[in-house]
Amino acid sequence: MTDSRITDLPALIRGLPPEDRALAERILDTSATTGRLDPPEGMRPWIEKSFGSVEAVTEQRIVKVTNRITLEGTLFNELRASRPLDTGVSLDLDREIAATEGDPFCRPEEGTPADVFGRVRGKHATTASNIAKYDGFHGVVVFDDHNPLHLTPEKVSDYVSVGLEWCREAVGADPEAKYPFLMWNCLWRAGGSIIHGHAQVTATRGSHYPKVERLRRAAAGYRSEHGTDYFGDLHRVHDALGLGVPAGEGVKAFASLTPVKEKELVVIGAGPGDAALHRIVGALLRSFVDDLGVRAFNVAFYMPPLAPAEEDWAGFPTVVHVVDRGDPANRTSDIGAMELYAAPVVASDPFRVAGALRGAIA
Repeated sequence: MTDSRITDLPALIRGLPPEDRALAERILDTSATTGRLDPPEGMRPWIEKSFGSVEAVTEQRIVKVTNRITLEGTLFNELRASRPLDTGVSLDLDREIAATEGDPFCRPEEGTPADVFGRVRGKHATTASNIAKYDGFHGVVVFDDHNPLHLTPEKVSDYVSVGLEWCREAVGADPEAKYPFLMWNCLWRAGGSIIHGHAQVTATRGSHYPKVERLRRAAAGYRSEHGTDYFGDLHRVHDALGLGVPAGEGVKAFASLTPVKEKELVVIGAGPGDAALHRIVGALLRSFVDDLGVRAFNVAFYMPPLAPAEEDWAGFPTVVHVVDRGDPANRTSDIGAMELYAAPVVASDPFRVAGALRGAIA
């Protein structure tokens, strides 16, 4: 399916073997529509310059995908990648990053506070306590590398391991703070307020964060109704359509058909301590930067609690989301009211994303 496109998705699902097609239709609701317009004559030169041809905009094929189980959904229109955007002045990103060297994160032991249980130190990172906290326990994994794009699978694995050890320390300090969350906002375009490479970790009480808990409930309901594992079935559908990214070592990866924004990748591993998962996420991030040209991105780890909980977490894996947040020089936000209150609108084709990442894992 190397020549497949997101605009072909309804036909691709119809062409699957019967068992795979039934599974795809169980999980995904897919439809296509055509948007049409009639531009005035005086607008045609601008359209040709911006979009290549008038025909490209007069009829636009739009694909809508909804996950029936989680009610996540996305509208795809590749034409939106050609929209005129205000990127301001040209940006020398390496120079911009280098200009901020010497910030407090460059000397975390002196320039950042420690948590009440102290610091966790790894080969490539050290933790700090976040000054303006999301939650009662909110830490920062400060990378030794100032430039967050100087990443390798080994470094990313260490960042994640340090973050998880921080979560265990939080549980030790407060046994009720057993719901961990690890995130990485790379550069300002992705919400990072400090350029120096860093991830963040939180540990919350009472129940998991709403989006993680919603996924747990959806997966539990799916297992109860169909007697199979939701996460395994979700990967099987994506893989059957040609969206799987070979990972090995028990880890599953695929380019999502319901991305929250551009080029979203989902990686599924075993428990939070799965070292293979950490390395593979690092290799895929390296490929995101090298092969897809991504510079600003978000990473989020959905993990089960680190201590017994009242809810049923049986079979819940570690689920990692990686998403591109666009050109750091672009002054136009990639998220608006549609994304906040309706459904994400995406220009990148998941089939192209999967194809670019297939060689990421050696």
